[in-house]
Amino acid sequence: MEFSAQQIAALVNGEVEGDENSTVNNLSKIEEGKPKTLSFLGNAKYEHFIYDTEASIVIVYKNFIAHKPLKNSVTLIRVNDPRESFAKLLEMYNQIKNNKVGIEQPSYISNSAKLGSSCYIGAFVYLGDRVVIGNNVKIFPNTVIGDGCSIGDNTIIYGGAKIYADTKIGKECTIHAGAVLGADGFGFTPNTENNYSKVPQIGNVIIEDNVEIGANTCIDRATLGSTIIRKGVKLDNLIQVAHNCEIGENTVLAGCVAIAGSTKIGKNCLIGGQVGIAGHITIADGVKIAAQSGIGSSVEKENDVLQGSPAFSVGDYRRSYVLFRSLPKLNDKMNEILKKLKP
Repeated sequence: MEFSAQQIAALVNGEVEGDENSTVNNLSKIEEGKPKTLSFLGNAKYEHFIYDTEASIVIVYKNFIAHKPLKNSVTLIRVNDPRESFAKLLEMYNQIKNNKVGIEQPSYISNSAKLGSSCYIGAFVYLGDRVVIGNNVKIFPNTVIGDGCSIGDNTIIYGGAKIYADTKIGKECTIHAGAVLGADGFGFTPNTENNYSKVPQIGNVIIEDNVEIGANTCIDRATLGSTIIRKGVKLDNLIQVAHNCEIGENTVLAGCVAIAGSTKIGKNCLIGGQVGIAGHITIADGVKIAAQSGIGSSVEKENDVLQGSPAFSVGDYRRSYVLFRSLPKLNDKMNEILKKLKP
């Protein structure tokens, strides 16, 4: 599918400078631009690429001034914010790419399942008993939706995801390939023979609206009640959320974060990669945790910034780290002093 500069400018409320009939059929980074592609310049340090790019159309700031001639007379679209405009176009491109409708075969849909309008059910999808699917939901091949699940309008579930029974997923969500929602929580108790007996996990998982869950991320069902991911949460790949956890609105977790059971994380938090969080604690709203930190106790101060393992205030951590790096020199100096003090 091709779009002209004039059509693109209308979509992003931009102004065309150059050939408004120039067309593109793909997207590219400005340093890797090829003919018939659309790119953008959103950072001044990449400006030198625009003079050699092969891209046919480039989105730039309204006040962009070219300091030398542009190669191949590239067409510009001037906008208020190129990154925001390009992101909007990427979203539209993704919607077009994923705009599949219909039921592929082979697939299994229970007689008691209910499907909304304009849905896509890929090959080898399994929809269990009493499943309720909203309008315009896209479920890609090799996905399993267990009994009693519900999925809201405009949600996309990519191939190979496994959604266990009674999981509730809201509207406008994206579940990436290999994610597992609703597997048993890690519940065991020692018995008199020093073995571990399984504690049945009979709760569920609730995913509210506008949540994105990365590939191979696992969210365990609650022992009782629900594990809850509030609206607007963004989870990266390879994250573990244990049973009965709750993650507050618009909180973002980077890859390989692991959260133990019954921990409550506030809203608007930012948690870096490989952070480990102990169970049965709370983390206040707006907290930021640096990558590879370990959180072993509750964080009660809102908007606090933490680093280290065990984690503490990032300012104290950095001062302590300076001292830590100086320890070999301090040790050498102390040994030198001790030698001088020897009789």
